[in-house]
Amino acid sequence: MDTIIFRIKRFDGTKEWYQEYTFKYEKKKTVLWALIKIKEEIDPTLNFTSACRSAICGSCGVRVNGNAVLACKTSLDEMLEIYGTTKLTLEPLANYKVIRDLVVDWEPKFERMKEVKPWLIADESKADDKGFCQSEKEFNKISNPTDCILCGCCVSECTQHTTNEKGFYEPFIFTKSYRYTADSRDKDKGGHLLPTLKKGGLWKCVRCMQCVTKCPKGVKPGEHISFLRQESMQMGYKENKGARHAYAFFNDIHNTGRLNEMTLPIRTEGLLNTIGRIPFALRLLRKGKINPLHIQKPIKSIDGVRRVFKLAGKEAK
Repeated sequence: MDTIIFRIKRFDGTKEWYQEYTFKYEKKKTVLWALIKIKEEIDPTLNFTSACRSAICGSCGVRVNGNAVLACKTSLDEMLEIYGTTKLTLEPLANYKVIRDLVVDWEPKFERMKEVKPWLIADESKADDKGFCQSEKEFNKISNPTDCILCGCCVSECTQHTTNEKGFYEPFIFTKSYRYTADSRDKDKGGHLLPTLKKGGLWKCVRCMQCVTKCPKGVKPGEHISFLRQESMQMGYKENKGARHAYAFFNDIHNTGRLNEMTLPIRTEGLLNTIGRIPFALRLLRKGKINPLHIQKPIKSIDGVRRVFKLAGKEAK
């Protein structure tokens, strides 16, 4: 190929439009290289953000053909091969307010991040003459989230945040909460965790795992959310719908090896809230989907299931 085309979504503060740029193809370049080439040689009015060019600062997140990437780390050759075309569409990250062209507003995200106190609140009782020491095992618990560079790719891909922006934290905020909740040197685990439970919609994650698959640094917000859920329950916060649902699942599988779908809604939502679902339950009953007279009995291999539970409990410790 001799040339490639970048179709870039522009925004001047009032109106949006797509503008195409054609330039000479060069091997072994990145998406950021192409953006810089356009700005320096074709159109100096194009706006985007970048700094380190080394996948450290996180400032060059954009969407290429609808998928969030870190422009400085993303191979242009790889994108052209994946999509089988010499024409790529670039847009600003989703789930952000756009300021200009590919530049998005981070300020509201940073303000929300402050709610989980993303800094170490040191437990002075754990200090010695060498400072606050950690074992290798303790450090490994927090090593993954320290790789987060706040590039925003996880936010752009989060479907739950798209539909429930005010009631669901950005995935990197859950990661920041985990980072300090799991730190053996911190003394205020509740201060980091409770905002995710009360403001951040901790139990609303649907585990689509887009935040994990799109992270350019291998950070795992999905796993961090799971940890925070478990930690909140261990801290005694069990009276929300998500925790009750988890306990219902756990007890059913542990006791019989099967879900008791007749009683699951009541144990999750409570009797009063479940009453409103009676018409739906009657339709299921008519279709033979549920049987109120069925008595749940343990499966034949229930002892094996319980051994798995026991082993999982030991591993968690």
